[in-house]
Amino acid sequence: MDMLPSQSDPQTSTLSSASPDKIYDVVIVGAGPVGLATAVGLRQRGIENILVIDQTRAFRQVGQVFDLLPNGLKALKYLDSQAYEKIKETNHKSLNLQQSDGEKTNSKSPAWLYKNFQGQVIRSVPVDYDSWFQDYGEGRVPIAWYNMQTTLRNLLPEHQVKANHRCINVVDEPENSCVRIDCLSDTNIEANPYAYWIEQPQNSDINPQNQQAKSIRAKLIVGADGINSTVRKALYTDSLARPEYSGYAAIGCGEILEIPTELQTELEEKFFQDASRLTVTNNHISTDAAGMDEPRIILVRRVEGELGYLIHLALPMDSLQGQSGSSLVDLAVQELEKAGFPHVIKELVRISNPSKMQQRLYYIHRINIVDKGDGVKKQPTWSGGRVVLVGDAAHGMPPFMGQGTNQGLEDALAVVTLITKIAENNHWDDILAIATAFEKYESLRRPLMAYIQQLTLKQYPHSSAKDWQEYGQQVYDRNFDPVLGILV
Repeated sequence: MDMLPSQSDPQTSTLSSASPDKIYDVVIVGAGPVGLATAVGLRQRGIENILVIDQTRAFRQVGQVFDLLPNGLKALKYLDSQAYEKIKETNHKSLNLQQSDGEKTNSKSPAWLYKNFQGQVIRSVPVDYDSWFQDYGEGRVPIAWYNMQTTLRNLLPEHQVKANHRCINVVDEPENSCVRIDCLSDTNIEANPYAYWIEQPQNSDINPQNQQAKSIRAKLIVGADGINSTVRKALYTDSLARPEYSGYAAIGCGEILEIPTELQTELEEKFFQDASRLTVTNNHISTDAAGMDEPRIILVRRVEGELGYLIHLALPMDSLQGQSGSSLVDLAVQELEKAGFPHVIKELVRISNPSKMQQRLYYIHRINIVDKGDGVKKQPTWSGGRVVLVGDAAHGMPPFMGQGTNQGLEDALAVVTLITKIAENNHWDDILAIATAFEKYESLRRPLMAYIQQLTLKQYPHSSAKDWQEYGQQVYDRNFDPVLGILV
Protein backbone atom coordinates (compact mmCIF):
# COMPACT_ATOMS: atom_id res chain seq x y z
CA MET A 1 0.00 0.00 0.00
CA ASP A 2 1.20 3.50 -0.77
CA MET A 3 1.69 5.59 2.33
CA LEU A 4 -0.24 8.81 2.65
CA PRO A 5 1.44 11.75 0.96
CA SER A 6 3.28 13.97 3.42
CA GLN A 7 2.59 17.05 1.34
CA SER A 8 -0.75 18.16 0.00
CA ASP A 9 -1.51 18.53 -3.67
CA PRO A 10 -1.84 22.03 -5.22
CA GLN A 11 -5.63 21.98 -5.02
CA THR A 12 -5.60 21.64 -1.23
CA SER A 13 -2.30 23.20 -0.23
CA THR A 14 -4.03 26.41 0.82
CA LEU A 15 -5.97 24.45 3.46
CA SER A 16 -2.92 23.55 5.52
CA SER A 17 -1.59 25.54 8.44
CA ALA A 18 1.74 25.42 10.26
CA SER A 19 0.25 25.06 13.74
CA PRO A 20 -3.17 23.42 13.91
CA ASP A 21 -5.56 24.75 16.55
CA LYS A 22 -7.09 21.37 17.42
CA ILE A 23 -6.10 17.77 16.92
CA TYR A 24 -8.72 15.10 17.58
CA ASP A 25 -7.75 11.70 18.89
CA VAL A 26 -9.93 10.00 16.26
CA VAL A 27 -11.85 11.31 13.27
CA ILE A 28 -14.28 8.89 11.64
CA VAL A 29 -15.11 9.57 8.01
CA GLY A 30 -18.62 8.29 7.29
CA ALA A 31 -21.73 8.65 9.46
CA GLY A 32 -23.42 5.42 8.44
CA PRO A 33 -24.21 2.71 11.00
CA VAL A 34 -20.62 1.37 11.05
CA GLY A 35 -18.97 4.77 11.49
CA LEU A 36 -21.42 5.84 14.17
CA ALA A 37 -21.11 2.50 16.00
CA THR A 38 -17.34 3.02 16.04
CA ALA A 39 -17.81 6.45 17.61
CA VAL A 40 -20.30 5.16 20.16
CA GLY A 41 -17.92 2.35 21.11
CA LEU A 42 -15.00 4.76 21.56
CA ARG A 43 -17.02 7.10 23.77
CA GLN A 44 -18.24 4.19 25.86
CA ARG A 45 -14.56 3.45 26.59
CA GLY A 46 -13.75 7.02 27.58
CA ILE A 47 -12.29 8.29 24.29
CA GLU A 48 -14.29 11.49 23.81
CA ASN A 49 -11.98 13.69 21.72
CA ILE A 50 -13.52 12.36 18.51
CA LEU A 51 -15.46 13.60 15.51
CA VAL A 52 -17.64 11.93 12.86
CA ILE A 53 -17.96 13.66 9.49
CA ASP A 54 -20.10 12.81 6.47
CA GLN A 55 -20.57 14.28 3.01
CA THR A 56 -24.38 14.25 3.14
CA ARG A 57 -25.73 17.80 3.16
CA ALA A 58 -28.31 16.77 5.78
CA PHE A 59 -29.31 13.55 7.49
CA ARG A 60 -32.40 12.41 5.65
CA GLN A 61 -34.47 9.28 5.23
CA VAL A 62 -32.49 7.25 2.70
CA GLY A 63 -31.41 3.62 2.43
CA GLN A 64 -33.35 0.41 2.70
CA VAL A 65 -34.30 -2.10 5.36
CA PHE A 66 -31.53 -4.56 6.18
CA ASP A 67 -31.06 -7.36 8.70
CA LEU A 68 -28.94 -7.13 11.80
CA LEU A 69 -28.00 -10.79 12.16
CA PRO A 70 -26.65 -12.57 15.28
CA ASN A 71 -23.00 -11.71 14.65
CA GLY A 72 -23.77 -8.03 14.01
CA LEU A 73 -25.99 -7.78 17.09
CA LYS A 74 -23.35 -9.48 19.24
CA ALA A 75 -20.72 -7.02 18.00
CA LEU A 76 -23.04 -4.06 18.68
CA LYS A 77 -23.81 -5.38 22.17
CA TYR A 78 -20.14 -5.41 23.10
CA LEU A 79 -19.49 -2.07 21.44
CA ASP A 80 -22.14 -0.46 23.64
CA SER A 81 -24.95 -2.25 25.45
CA GLN A 82 -27.10 0.91 25.40
CA ALA A 83 -26.83 1.12 21.61
CA TYR A 84 -27.77 -2.56 21.39
CA GLU A 85 -30.90 -2.05 23.53
CA LYS A 86 -31.90 1.11 21.66
CA ILE A 87 -31.66 -0.63 18.29
CA LYS A 88 -33.84 -3.52 19.47
CA GLU A 89 -36.32 -1.01 20.92
CA THR A 90 -36.42 0.90 17.61
CA ASN A 91 -37.16 -2.35 15.77
CA HIS A 92 -39.97 -3.31 18.14
CA LYS A 93 -41.61 0.09 17.73
CA SER A 94 -41.41 -0.26 13.94
CA LEU A 95 -43.00 -3.73 14.04
CA ASN A 96 -45.80 -2.52 16.30
CA LEU A 97 -46.48 0.39 13.93
CA GLN A 98 -46.69 -1.99 10.96
CA GLN A 99 -49.16 -4.19 12.79
CA SER A 100 -51.30 -1.22 13.83
CA ASP A 101 -51.44 -0.19 10.17
CA GLY A 102 -53.10 -3.48 9.32
CA GLU A 103 -50.26 -5.83 8.40
CA LYS A 104 -51.37 -9.42 8.76
CA THR A 105 -49.33 -11.74 10.96
CA ASN A 106 -49.31 -15.51 10.70
CA SER A 107 -49.92 -17.69 13.73
CA LYS A 108 -46.82 -19.68 12.89
CA SER A 109 -43.32 -18.20 12.92
CA PRO A 110 -42.71 -16.18 9.72
CA ALA A 111 -40.11 -17.51 7.32
CA TRP A 112 -38.33 -16.51 4.14
CA LEU A 113 -39.07 -19.21 1.59
CA TYR A 114 -36.86 -20.33 -1.27
CA LYS A 115 -38.90 -21.99 -4.00
CA ASN A 116 -38.04 -23.65 -7.28
CA PHE A 117 -39.70 -22.98 -10.63
CA GLN A 118 -42.47 -25.45 -9.78
CA GLY A 119 -43.36 -23.57 -6.56
CA GLN A 120 -41.88 -26.25 -4.28
CA VAL A 121 -40.13 -25.10 -1.09
CA ILE A 122 -36.41 -25.93 -1.27
CA ARG A 123 -35.48 -24.03 1.90
CA SER A 124 -37.29 -22.17 4.66
CA VAL A 125 -35.34 -19.65 6.74
CA PRO A 126 -37.10 -18.29 9.86
CA VAL A 127 -37.07 -14.51 10.15
CA ASP A 128 -38.38 -14.07 13.69
CA TYR A 129 -36.08 -13.03 16.53
CA ASP A 130 -36.72 -16.05 18.78
CA SER A 131 -35.84 -18.73 16.20
CA TRP A 132 -32.46 -17.15 15.52
CA PHE A 133 -31.82 -16.62 19.24
CA GLN A 134 -32.53 -20.28 19.94
CA ASP A 135 -30.03 -21.41 17.30
CA TYR A 136 -27.25 -18.85 17.76
CA GLY A 137 -27.68 -17.13 21.12
CA GLU A 138 -28.79 -13.90 19.46
CA GLY A 139 -31.70 -12.88 17.28
CA ARG A 140 -32.36 -11.23 13.94
CA VAL A 141 -33.52 -7.61 13.78
CA PRO A 142 -34.73 -6.06 10.51
CA ILE A 143 -34.26 -2.29 10.63
CA ALA A 144 -34.33 0.62 8.23
CA TRP A 145 -30.86 2.02 7.51
CA TYR A 146 -31.98 5.53 8.45
CA ASN A 147 -33.57 4.35 11.70
CA MET A 148 -30.33 2.72 12.77
CA GLN A 149 -28.32 5.77 11.74
CA THR A 150 -30.64 8.05 13.71
CA THR A 151 -30.65 5.83 16.80
CA LEU A 152 -26.84 5.71 16.94
CA ARG A 153 -26.47 9.41 16.12
CA ASN A 154 -28.73 10.30 19.03
CA LEU A 155 -26.33 8.52 21.39
CA LEU A 156 -23.57 10.99 20.47
CA PRO A 157 -23.32 14.69 21.38
CA GLU A 158 -24.62 16.76 18.50
CA HIS A 159 -21.32 18.61 18.05
CA GLN A 160 -19.47 15.32 17.43
CA VAL A 161 -21.37 14.42 14.24
CA LYS A 162 -21.00 16.83 11.34
CA ALA A 163 -22.91 16.61 8.07
CA ASN A 164 -21.94 18.62 4.97
CA HIS A 165 -18.25 17.73 5.34
CA ARG A 166 -17.19 16.09 2.10
CA CYS A 167 -13.73 14.54 2.49
CA ILE A 168 -11.62 15.30 -0.59
CA ASN A 169 -8.11 14.49 0.61
CA VAL A 170 -6.20 12.81 3.43
CA VAL A 171 -2.60 13.87 4.04
CA ASP A 172 0.01 12.77 6.56
CA GLU A 173 1.49 15.59 8.64
CA PRO A 174 4.44 14.05 10.52
CA GLU A 175 5.56 17.46 11.71
CA ASN A 176 2.30 17.73 13.68
CA SER A 177 2.13 14.00 14.58
CA CYS A 178 -1.26 13.71 12.93
CA VAL A 179 -3.20 13.24 9.71
CA ARG A 180 -5.03 16.08 7.99
CA ILE A 181 -8.43 15.66 6.33
CA ASP A 182 -9.40 18.31 3.79
CA CYS A 183 -13.14 18.86 3.38
CA LEU A 184 -15.57 20.88 1.32
CA SER A 185 -18.89 22.04 2.71
CA ASP A 186 -22.06 23.06 0.89
CA THR A 187 -20.76 21.74 -2.39
CA ASN A 188 -22.39 20.21 -5.44
CA ILE A 189 -21.97 16.54 -4.49
CA GLU A 190 -21.52 14.39 -7.55
CA ALA A 191 -23.82 11.45 -8.19
CA ASN A 192 -22.36 8.31 -6.59
CA PRO A 193 -22.40 5.38 -9.05
CA TYR A 194 -21.86 2.96 -6.16
CA ALA A 195 -25.02 3.99 -4.27
CA TYR A 196 -27.94 1.69 -3.53
CA TRP A 197 -29.90 2.66 -6.63
CA ILE A 198 -29.12 4.83 -9.62
CA GLU A 199 -31.37 7.87 -9.52
CA GLN A 200 -31.28 11.38 -10.93
CA PRO A 201 -29.30 13.67 -8.60
CA GLN A 202 -31.37 16.35 -6.91
CA ASN A 203 -28.85 19.18 -6.80
CA SER A 204 -30.82 21.99 -8.42
CA ASP A 205 -30.81 24.00 -5.18
CA ILE A 206 -27.02 23.90 -4.77
CA ASN A 207 -24.85 26.80 -5.83
CA PRO A 208 -21.56 25.27 -7.04
CA GLN A 209 -19.82 28.59 -6.30
CA ASN A 210 -20.72 28.36 -2.62
CA GLN A 211 -17.93 26.09 -1.39
CA GLN A 212 -16.22 26.43 1.94
CA ALA A 213 -12.93 24.57 2.47
CA LYS A 214 -11.66 23.45 5.85
CA SER A 215 -9.15 21.06 7.34
CA ILE A 216 -9.52 18.70 10.30
CA ARG A 217 -6.64 16.95 12.03
CA ALA A 218 -6.51 13.78 14.06
CA LYS A 219 -4.10 11.30 15.57
CA LEU A 220 -6.03 8.47 13.90
CA ILE A 221 -8.46 8.29 10.98
CA VAL A 222 -11.10 5.57 10.63
CA GLY A 223 -12.38 5.34 7.05
CA ALA A 224 -16.00 4.18 7.26
CA ASP A 225 -17.10 6.02 4.14
CA GLY A 226 -18.44 3.13 2.10
CA ILE A 227 -17.35 1.23 -0.96
CA ASN A 228 -16.53 4.41 -2.90
CA SER A 229 -14.30 5.52 -0.02
CA THR A 230 -12.33 8.73 -0.38
CA VAL A 231 -10.10 7.59 2.47
CA ARG A 232 -9.24 4.42 0.54
CA LYS A 233 -8.33 6.53 -2.51
CA ALA A 234 -5.87 8.44 -0.32
CA LEU A 235 -4.23 5.18 0.76
CA TYR A 236 -4.00 3.73 -2.74
CA THR A 237 -2.97 5.49 -5.93
CA ASP A 238 -3.45 2.48 -8.24
CA SER A 239 -6.38 0.35 -9.37
CA LEU A 240 -7.02 -0.81 -5.81
CA ALA A 241 -8.32 2.63 -4.87
CA ARG A 242 -11.67 2.16 -6.60
CA PRO A 243 -14.07 -0.74 -6.27
CA GLU A 244 -14.28 -3.34 -8.99
CA TYR A 245 -17.52 -4.41 -10.66
CA SER A 246 -18.39 -7.78 -9.13
CA GLY A 247 -20.09 -9.14 -12.25
CA TYR A 248 -23.51 -9.01 -10.56
CA ALA A 249 -26.33 -6.53 -10.71
CA ALA A 250 -29.95 -6.05 -9.69
CA ILE A 251 -33.02 -5.00 -11.61
CA GLY A 252 -36.16 -4.25 -9.66
CA CYS A 253 -39.60 -2.72 -9.58
CA GLY A 254 -40.96 -1.74 -6.21
CA GLU A 255 -44.58 -1.32 -7.15
CA ILE A 256 -46.82 -3.13 -9.65
CA LEU A 257 -50.41 -2.05 -9.09
CA GLU A 258 -52.60 -3.29 -11.96
CA ILE A 259 -52.15 -7.04 -12.14
CA PRO A 260 -54.65 -9.16 -14.11
CA THR A 261 -56.77 -11.35 -11.83
CA GLU A 262 -55.66 -14.59 -13.51
CA LEU A 263 -51.98 -13.69 -13.07
CA GLN A 264 -52.53 -12.61 -9.45
CA THR A 265 -54.28 -15.90 -8.67
CA GLU A 266 -51.53 -18.03 -10.20
CA LEU A 267 -48.83 -16.12 -8.33
CA GLU A 268 -50.72 -16.54 -5.07
CA GLU A 269 -51.45 -20.24 -5.45
CA LYS A 270 -48.07 -21.30 -6.80
CA PHE A 271 -45.64 -19.00 -5.02
CA PHE A 272 -46.89 -16.56 -2.37
CA GLN A 273 -49.53 -18.54 -0.46
CA ASP A 274 -49.07 -17.20 3.11
CA ALA A 275 -45.69 -15.58 2.48
CA SER A 276 -45.13 -11.84 2.09
CA ARG A 277 -41.75 -12.31 0.40
CA LEU A 278 -39.83 -15.21 -1.07
CA THR A 279 -37.02 -16.08 -3.46
CA VAL A 280 -37.61 -18.08 -6.63
CA THR A 281 -34.61 -19.81 -8.16
CA ASN A 282 -33.65 -22.89 -10.11
CA ASN A 283 -33.50 -25.82 -7.68
CA HIS A 284 -30.17 -26.95 -9.18
CA ILE A 285 -27.68 -27.01 -6.30
CA SER A 286 -24.13 -26.13 -7.21
CA THR A 287 -21.04 -24.99 -5.32
CA ASP A 288 -18.91 -24.32 -8.38
CA ALA A 289 -18.61 -21.16 -10.44
CA ALA A 290 -21.36 -22.24 -12.85
CA GLY A 291 -23.93 -21.95 -10.07
CA MET A 292 -23.14 -18.27 -9.63
CA ASP A 293 -24.66 -17.22 -12.91
CA GLU A 294 -28.24 -18.35 -12.35
CA PRO A 295 -30.65 -15.43 -11.82
CA ARG A 296 -32.94 -15.41 -8.83
CA ILE A 297 -35.92 -13.19 -8.13
CA ILE A 298 -37.19 -11.92 -4.79
CA LEU A 299 -40.97 -11.45 -4.85
CA VAL A 300 -42.52 -9.02 -2.37
CA ARG A 301 -46.17 -8.51 -1.44
CA ARG A 302 -46.63 -5.27 0.48
CA VAL A 303 -49.19 -4.45 3.17
CA GLU A 304 -51.36 -2.51 0.73
CA GLY A 305 -51.44 -5.49 -1.64
CA GLU A 306 -49.18 -4.30 -4.46
CA LEU A 307 -46.39 -6.56 -5.65
CA GLY A 308 -42.74 -5.83 -6.29
CA TYR A 309 -39.64 -7.78 -7.20
CA LEU A 310 -35.85 -7.68 -7.26
CA ILE A 311 -33.80 -9.79 -9.67
CA HIS A 312 -30.17 -10.65 -8.89
CA LEU A 313 -28.27 -11.71 -11.99
CA ALA A 314 -24.85 -11.92 -13.59
CA LEU A 315 -24.45 -9.34 -16.35
CA PRO A 316 -21.62 -7.62 -18.21
CA MET A 317 -21.29 -4.09 -16.90
CA ASP A 318 -21.88 -2.40 -20.24
CA SER A 319 -25.17 -4.26 -20.79
CA LEU A 320 -26.78 -2.43 -17.84
CA GLN A 321 -25.16 0.97 -17.82
CA GLY A 322 -27.47 3.67 -19.12
CA GLN A 323 -30.49 1.36 -19.20
CA SER A 324 -33.79 2.58 -17.74
CA GLY A 325 -37.54 2.27 -18.10
CA SER A 326 -38.75 -0.07 -20.83
CA SER A 327 -35.23 -1.16 -21.77
CA LEU A 328 -34.77 -2.46 -18.21
CA VAL A 329 -38.04 -4.38 -18.42
CA ASP A 330 -36.98 -5.95 -21.72
CA LEU A 331 -33.54 -6.86 -20.35
CA ALA A 332 -35.03 -8.47 -17.23
CA VAL A 333 -37.53 -10.53 -19.22
CA GLN A 334 -34.79 -11.60 -21.63
CA GLU A 335 -32.57 -12.85 -18.78
CA LEU A 336 -35.46 -14.71 -17.12
CA GLU A 337 -36.29 -16.38 -20.41
CA LYS A 338 -32.70 -17.53 -20.87
CA ALA A 339 -32.74 -19.03 -17.38
CA GLY A 340 -36.02 -20.90 -18.00
CA PHE A 341 -38.20 -19.06 -15.47
CA PRO A 342 -41.91 -19.95 -15.52
CA HIS A 343 -44.33 -17.89 -17.59
CA VAL A 344 -46.10 -16.38 -14.56
CA ILE A 345 -42.87 -14.80 -13.28
CA LYS A 346 -41.89 -13.45 -16.69
CA GLU A 347 -45.38 -12.02 -17.16
CA LEU A 348 -45.22 -10.19 -13.82
CA VAL A 349 -41.96 -8.55 -14.87
CA ARG A 350 -43.29 -7.81 -18.36
CA ILE A 351 -46.15 -5.66 -16.98
CA SER A 352 -43.84 -3.57 -14.79
CA ASN A 353 -44.37 0.19 -14.89
CA PRO A 354 -41.28 1.50 -16.74
CA SER A 355 -41.23 4.65 -14.57
CA LYS A 356 -40.83 2.49 -11.44
CA MET A 357 -37.88 0.46 -12.73
CA GLN A 358 -34.54 0.65 -10.94
CA GLN A 359 -31.13 -0.89 -11.46
CA ARG A 360 -28.02 -1.31 -9.38
CA LEU A 361 -24.53 -2.53 -10.18
CA TYR A 362 -22.82 -4.42 -7.34
CA TYR A 363 -19.19 -3.55 -6.63
CA ILE A 364 -16.51 -5.24 -4.56
CA HIS A 365 -13.18 -4.69 -2.84
CA ARG A 366 -11.76 -8.19 -3.07
CA ILE A 367 -9.97 -9.65 -0.05
CA ASN A 368 -7.58 -11.50 -2.33
CA ILE A 369 -6.60 -10.42 -5.84
CA VAL A 370 -4.81 -12.72 -8.25
CA ASP A 371 -2.51 -10.87 -10.63
CA LYS A 372 -3.49 -11.84 -14.19
CA GLY A 373 0.10 -11.46 -15.32
CA ASP A 374 2.04 -13.70 -12.96
CA GLY A 375 -0.74 -15.41 -11.01
CA VAL A 376 0.53 -14.07 -7.67
CA LYS A 377 -2.13 -13.50 -5.02
CA LYS A 378 -2.23 -10.01 -3.50
CA GLN A 379 -3.90 -9.03 -0.24
CA PRO A 380 -4.78 -5.33 -0.29
CA THR A 381 -4.20 -4.05 3.24
CA TRP A 382 -6.76 -2.08 5.22
CA SER A 383 -4.46 0.46 6.84
CA GLY A 384 -1.55 2.79 6.24
CA GLY A 385 0.19 4.86 8.88
CA ARG A 386 -2.45 6.49 11.07
CA VAL A 387 -5.37 5.50 8.82
CA VAL A 388 -7.49 2.35 8.97
CA LEU A 389 -10.46 1.19 6.86
CA VAL A 390 -13.57 -0.55 8.17
CA GLY A 391 -16.72 -1.98 6.60
CA ASP A 392 -17.35 -1.52 2.90
CA ALA A 393 -14.33 0.77 2.53
CA ALA A 394 -12.16 -2.25 3.35
CA HIS A 395 -14.09 -5.19 1.91
CA GLY A 396 -17.35 -4.08 0.29
CA MET A 397 -19.22 -6.78 -1.60
CA PRO A 398 -22.68 -7.62 -3.02
CA PRO A 399 -25.46 -7.93 -0.41
CA PHE A 400 -26.46 -11.54 -1.14
CA MET A 401 -25.57 -12.80 2.35
CA GLY A 402 -26.72 -9.71 4.24
CA GLN A 403 -23.29 -9.37 5.88
CA GLY A 404 -22.19 -5.88 4.80
CA THR A 405 -23.22 -3.92 7.89
CA ASN A 406 -22.88 -6.94 10.17
CA GLN A 407 -19.25 -7.45 9.22
CA GLY A 408 -18.71 -3.71 9.46
CA LEU A 409 -19.89 -3.83 13.08
CA GLU A 410 -17.40 -6.64 13.73
CA ASP A 411 -14.69 -4.44 12.21
CA ALA A 412 -15.77 -1.59 14.48
CA LEU A 413 -15.55 -3.80 17.56
CA ALA A 414 -12.01 -4.92 16.71
CA VAL A 415 -10.78 -1.41 15.84
CA VAL A 416 -12.37 0.15 18.92
CA THR A 417 -10.71 -2.48 21.15
CA LEU A 418 -7.28 -1.81 19.62
CA ILE A 419 -7.62 1.99 19.66
CA THR A 420 -8.63 1.77 23.31
CA LYS A 421 -5.34 -0.01 24.04
CA ILE A 422 -3.46 2.71 22.15
CA ALA A 423 -5.17 5.29 24.37
CA GLU A 424 -4.55 3.34 27.60
CA ASN A 425 -0.83 3.08 26.78
CA ASN A 426 -0.70 6.68 25.52
CA HIS A 427 0.69 5.46 22.19
CA TRP A 428 -0.96 8.19 20.11
CA ASP A 429 2.45 9.28 18.83
CA ASP A 430 3.99 5.81 18.56
CA ILE A 431 3.77 5.00 14.84
CA LEU A 432 5.11 1.47 15.36
CA ALA A 433 2.50 0.70 18.03
CA ILE A 434 -0.26 2.06 15.79
CA ALA A 435 0.94 0.01 12.80
CA THR A 436 1.15 -3.11 14.98
CA ALA A 437 -2.40 -2.57 16.23
CA PHE A 438 -3.83 -2.15 12.75
CA GLU A 439 -1.90 -5.18 11.46
CA LYS A 440 -3.42 -7.20 14.30
CA TYR A 441 -6.89 -5.97 13.31
CA GLU A 442 -6.34 -7.32 9.81
CA SER A 443 -4.87 -10.63 10.93
CA LEU A 444 -7.89 -11.20 13.17
CA ARG A 445 -10.57 -10.15 10.69
CA ARG A 446 -9.21 -11.08 7.25
CA PRO A 447 -9.68 -14.91 7.33
CA LEU A 448 -13.39 -14.70 8.15
CA MET A 449 -13.97 -11.92 5.62
CA ALA A 450 -12.26 -13.97 2.91
CA TYR A 451 -14.59 -16.87 3.74
CA ILE A 452 -17.72 -14.70 3.67
CA GLN A 453 -16.76 -12.88 0.50
CA GLN A 454 -16.04 -16.14 -1.31
CA LEU A 455 -19.42 -17.60 -0.37
CA THR A 456 -21.22 -14.35 -1.14
CA LEU A 457 -20.00 -14.56 -4.73
CA LYS A 458 -21.40 -18.10 -4.86
CA GLN A 459 -24.75 -16.83 -3.53
CA TYR A 460 -24.39 -19.50 -0.88
CA PRO A 461 -27.92 -19.68 0.58
CA HIS A 462 -28.87 -21.91 -2.33
CA SER A 463 -26.35 -24.63 -1.54
CA SER A 464 -27.08 -27.75 0.51
CA ALA A 465 -28.69 -27.70 3.96
CA LYS A 466 -25.53 -29.20 5.47
CA ASP A 467 -23.36 -26.43 4.02
CA TRP A 468 -25.84 -23.80 5.21
CA GLN A 469 -25.66 -25.21 8.75
CA GLU A 470 -21.85 -25.04 8.63
CA TYR A 471 -22.05 -21.44 7.45
CA GLY A 472 -24.33 -20.57 10.37
CA GLN A 473 -21.89 -22.03 12.84
CA GLN A 474 -18.91 -20.24 11.27
CA VAL A 475 -20.61 -16.83 11.05
CA TYR A 476 -23.47 -16.56 13.56
CA ASP A 477 -22.57 -18.99 16.34
CA ARG A 478 -19.58 -17.07 17.71
CA ASN A 479 -19.14 -15.15 20.95
CA PHE A 480 -17.04 -12.24 22.14
CA ASP A 481 -13.45 -12.83 23.21
CA PRO A 482 -12.60 -9.91 25.57
CA VAL A 483 -8.85 -10.44 25.13
CA LEU A 484 -8.84 -10.32 21.33
CA GLY A 485 -11.80 -7.96 21.06
CA ILE A 486 -13.53 -9.98 18.34
CA LEU A 487 -16.15 -12.68 17.95
CA VAL A 488 -14.58 -16.12 17.86
